[in-house]
Amino acid sequence: MRRGIAATALLASLALAATACGGDDGDDGASGGGPVTLTWWDTSNATNEAPTYKALVEQFEKSHKGIKVKYVNVPFDQAQNKFDTAAGAKGAPDILRAEVGWTPAFAKKGYLAPLDGTDALADQDSFQPALLQQAQYEGKTYGVPLVTDTLALVYNKKLFADAGIKEAPTTWEQLKKDAATIKSRTGVDGYWGSTAGYYAQPYLFGEGTDTVDAKAKKLTIESPAAVKGLKEWQGLFSGKGLHKADITADSYAHIQDAFAGGKVAATLQGPWELTNYYKGSAFKDRKNLGVAVVPAGSAGKPGAPTGGHNLSVYAGSDKAHQKAAFTFVRFMTSAKTQEKIALRNGTLPTRQDAYTEAVKADPGTAGFQQVLDAARPRPALPEYSSLWGPMDTELPRVASGKESLDDGIRKAGDAMQKLLPDYKR
Repeated sequence: MRRGIAATALLASLALAATACGGDDGDDGASGGGPVTLTWWDTSNATNEAPTYKALVEQFEKSHKGIKVKYVNVPFDQAQNKFDTAAGAKGAPDILRAEVGWTPAFAKKGYLAPLDGTDALADQDSFQPALLQQAQYEGKTYGVPLVTDTLALVYNKKLFADAGIKEAPTTWEQLKKDAATIKSRTGVDGYWGSTAGYYAQPYLFGEGTDTVDAKAKKLTIESPAAVKGLKEWQGLFSGKGLHKADITADSYAHIQDAFAGGKVAATLQGPWELTNYYKGSAFKDRKNLGVAVVPAGSAGKPGAPTGGHNLSVYAGSDKAHQKAAFTFVRFMTSAKTQEKIALRNGTLPTRQDAYTEAVKADPGTAGFQQVLDAARPRPALPEYSSLWGPMDTELPRVASGKESLDDGIRKAGDAMQKLLPDYKR
């Protein structure tokens, strides 16, 4: 997510906003005395997304004189461990922008305050039910959805048209055929895939399975369906028009730069790369960007993981700070605030009333909204997101031919068993 935003212009434009956001009733959350100072750990990209959030903090403080917000941008890849350590020492921030997979894990440890019945969830009915579902643990809600995302097949419409292809492929087999056709007729690779575990999920979902069956308390990564899905995944790293596996440290950047520059016709990606794509030579005309549901496997139904971030409140904060935090969370997740975030950062709102005409005017955002129906919420399993770690270790070795698929799956299963020792295999 190496997107650029003109921070100065952004701050100026948001400072001019005169309309208050939902929940902006001027309640300072304090019970006498001086203002309450909240600490918020924001885990968004410091260069491309954080300026939007900083500007919104300033707007919030202007309309809530009794609340100050100490904004801290924490690198996403460090935030989970940092919060875990800080909360364990009873020194965590009042508010955390938490990846959806972290919410049940932190709730299980008692680090998060339940939000049911608080001002933070006053607009509960406005949020997409599936997104609230994955913010819950054992019947209580511990996060308010701020932004959501999923994976889609993003493609270069011109390259597809130049190859005589009128529609995006709906199956992995068709994607292979289209990739070969694009290579033959344009000289450009048709598809470039990622070796990261998260990007392999659609292949599992396409066979009607997952890494784990939480209800049955069973690991399913070694099931026949999972093996079939991962064989399909493996087959998209070799063949005409298919790029060999990139297992370098910069593989993510290589894929995105190749797609944005028109050197590859399609890949799997989420909406967080939209603004980066628009800066590329291939998508100066934004309408050239195609967004389609991920291809389906033999089970016939496509599926992609649901991602995104919630705002959660630290259970260790005192009542005054929690009250102020609830007010801040409601402001940040209101329809008007989510609209601003979507327009500035290219991310997807979590509530339907934030999908205004201005938001949907962006073809990429509108396209991703249309594929959300194929997104699958994560189970309320604290360890679920950690299961991608073993896949991140083994799948690059499999894709590059350093390890057989059977060995890679078995080793991944062994590592997952350590994370879920009471699960059957």
